[in-house]
Amino acid sequence: MTSTDYFSDEHRLVRDSVKRFVEREILPHVDEWEEAGSFPIELYRKAGDAGILGIGHPEQVGGAGTDLFMKIVAVEEILRCTSGGLAASLGSLDIGLPPIIHFGSEALQQRIVPDVLAGRKIQCLAITEPGGGSDVAALRTQARRDGDHYVVNGSKTFITSGVRADYYTVAVRTGEPGHKGVSLLLVEKGTPGFSVGRNLKKMGWWASDTAELFFEDCRVPVENLIGEENAGFYAIMANFQNERLQLAVTANTTAQIALEETIAYVKQRQAFGQSLSDFQTLRHRIAEMATRVEVSREYTYRVAAKMQAGENAIKDVSMAKNMATTTSDYVTYQAVQLFGGMGYMRESVVERLYRDNRILSIGGGTYEIMNEVIAKTLGL
Repeated sequence: MTSTDYFSDEHRLVRDSVKRFVEREILPHVDEWEEAGSFPIELYRKAGDAGILGIGHPEQVGGAGTDLFMKIVAVEEILRCTSGGLAASLGSLDIGLPPIIHFGSEALQQRIVPDVLAGRKIQCLAITEPGGGSDVAALRTQARRDGDHYVVNGSKTFITSGVRADYYTVAVRTGEPGHKGVSLLLVEKGTPGFSVGRNLKKMGWWASDTAELFFEDCRVPVENLIGEENAGFYAIMANFQNERLQLAVTANTTAQIALEETIAYVKQRQAFGQSLSDFQTLRHRIAEMATRVEVSREYTYRVAAKMQAGENAIKDVSMAKNMATTTSDYVTYQAVQLFGGMGYMRESVVERLYRDNRILSIGGGTYEIMNEVIAKTLGL
């Protein structure tokens, strides 16, 4: 591995392995699953058996290790299936499980983590509320201590894998207003007082189940507290950094696939007696698309290297997410434009990429929130 290459031979072996999994288990069915708005739950078990779900999680809990570039490899190759929703649902453990791994009790880890990494159970993260959006410190779902239980009341929305999940990492208010009164609880499917609403219909990410959650005097055992009471906000913020990095990787990969599809299309599409690639204005537009993708991806890798080295990268990862999502906004838009009418058809990959892309600058902290984080680190 050279100083300009972030990936070793081991990374490349894992990339090849995940690529083969996608080609064998997902690509033959992905169009059907998109139209159905779901994919078979057995895919979690297959991904677990292949070791994919364990990538990015510590070896001491049964994962494959916390090498960020190994995780990047896996994310990039899963996204090659062209379904952002499938990738999001299959990867919901990557945001739901880390708080348990890093802050949960040993007993909680032993009970939950092995089944999730094996794909026998599905884990998700439940933070967003109907009136809260990105303002995590203002969440209103209450958890009142009552003996050996917390009594939870409130609701959540836009929860990825929320319909099919078995375990929910839920942000609740156990203390004073603001970030100092937030805790995390593990809520299990079937807990009395906990119910899952409808599967929300979305612009994109069709193959991902997205749910509303409701808590009505839901009694959660105290041993399901993740970390210390009223310290959940810090766990959430720590979790956000990796989530934002992976969203940047997702945006860059989405843009890369759209670019590749566009290059292939303009080479074979004829107009006015010549291929579209013969028109200088179109070649220059594609050159601009390619430049933005290369710059964004390289910066994201650099930020990942800083995070891997344990450096403070709060500003950097916020910049990377905004740069990557701005890039994917531009590239997917241009891809549809260059495809013309075919780009508007659901049989076109770029149509799916275009609608799936739109959530990326919203999820994990909006573009505007990222700019606020950046501004604060600049002393503004």
